[in-house]
Amino acid sequence: MKKQWSFLLLLALFACIPAIAQEDTWKGASVDFKHGKLMVSENQRYLVHKDGTPFFYLGDTAWELFHRLNEEEVEAYLENRRAKGFTVIQAVILAELDGLKTPNAYGDVPLVDMDLLTPNEKYYKWVDKVIKMAEAKGLYIGLLPTWGDKVDKQWGVGPEIFNPMYAGLYGVWLARRYKKFKNIIWINGGDRWGGDGNYSTWEALGSSIKKEDKNHLMTFHPSGECSSSQWFHNSFWLDFNMAQTGHCQRSYQIYEKLIVRDYNKIPVKPCMDGEPRYENHPVCWKPDSLGWFDDVDVRQAMYWNLFSGSCGHTYGCHDIWQMLTSGRDPVGLARGDWKTSLDLPGAYDVIHARRLMESYDWVNRVPAQEIIISENTDYSHKIVAIRGKGYALIYFPNGEKTTLDVSPVAKGKGVIQKWMNPRNGEIVIVDKPAIQGIIEVTPPSSGRGNDWVLILEEAVP
Repeated sequence: MKKQWSFLLLLALFACIPAIAQEDTWKGASVDFKHGKLMVSENQRYLVHKDGTPFFYLGDTAWELFHRLNEEEVEAYLENRRAKGFTVIQAVILAELDGLKTPNAYGDVPLVDMDLLTPNEKYYKWVDKVIKMAEAKGLYIGLLPTWGDKVDKQWGVGPEIFNPMYAGLYGVWLARRYKKFKNIIWINGGDRWGGDGNYSTWEALGSSIKKEDKNHLMTFHPSGECSSSQWFHNSFWLDFNMAQTGHCQRSYQIYEKLIVRDYNKIPVKPCMDGEPRYENHPVCWKPDSLGWFDDVDVRQAMYWNLFSGSCGHTYGCHDIWQMLTSGRDPVGLARGDWKTSLDLPGAYDVIHARRLMESYDWVNRVPAQEIIISENTDYSHKIVAIRGKGYALIYFPNGEKTTLDVSPVAKGKGVIQKWMNPRNGEIVIVDKPAIQGIIEVTPPSSGRGNDWVLILEEAVP
């Protein structure tokens, strides 16, 4: 009977207490560059501006941005992403899809006669313009000098035009051109293995840029289910680690393998997932048997990543990275027009994660799995927690029941509970009396697509 009354009380609370709705669009510039250049926080865990203001890396993969879009299309794309709360657009100068031979929307290729030491000024002026367009909207460009097929062809178009010497010369030229731009984060690599025969070329490219440009942070975009830390963790040019959890996993295990591992590495460096499962991507390229990633997958990947200690997260859509539209051959079974796919459900959900993460103490938060004391071994249903001073955030990927120990949060004062709906950002206070010690928690709903974030706040005496 006691449990029944508790359940009825919970329902009553939900019925009577109004939801606090977060806005679903971002007003004004996404980032205020007046806070100064980006740096690694003092505790080496997160990214901050020069004046100490926290920076939340919320990226989108627009790999073909410079290569395939015209000015009107770039404006539409950037405005859509600004309004949805993104802070970083990841784009490639020497693009993947025959980026050396197939010209951009204005008929220009990046290199004269595919000579890396003879850049085409008209093409780079276009790159300059796009970066400035992003700056006007408060967006950083996660700038990749090249896609990986120009270093190591594998499945790409290529051709391979880099070696360590050319990489160093190209890196110096790029750094001198862009070191005074306000809104750049360098991303070395490009979906490729960083070791073996590739190591010296990537190391030369990263080193040459960093020696010349000390104004911007740099990371490395690796091949699938890998992290930059595997090869470059101790490289002076690598400011934070980037993983690619890839397009096959629907399990927390990949975050344990990559993000948790990177978080615990010494020396400490910030870490994040720079390419997770893309929305509208066939699961492991097997749509007939495994289906397609959707907004549920987007949210699970995002919160699993963030609550494991990441400094940020990158969203991706299979149709958008390649800017697929009528007349272009789809890559990897892509099936949607990029303009329509801009407004897929998962792209709307990321703003709620940003608002949540920016609402609480930033640089002092730590992963807090010790809060979850019931069995939590199923990687498909993994509950993850993070906490800071006087609060904790706990993610339930499918509305799982669990038992929590709130004492690390409350320190004897008890906690107030709130539920946040990751699908719309609504927050509901479900228990006003402060609760202490061990508590049993049942999310408002359960099953696939019924993910929830529990917010625990230390009660005010």
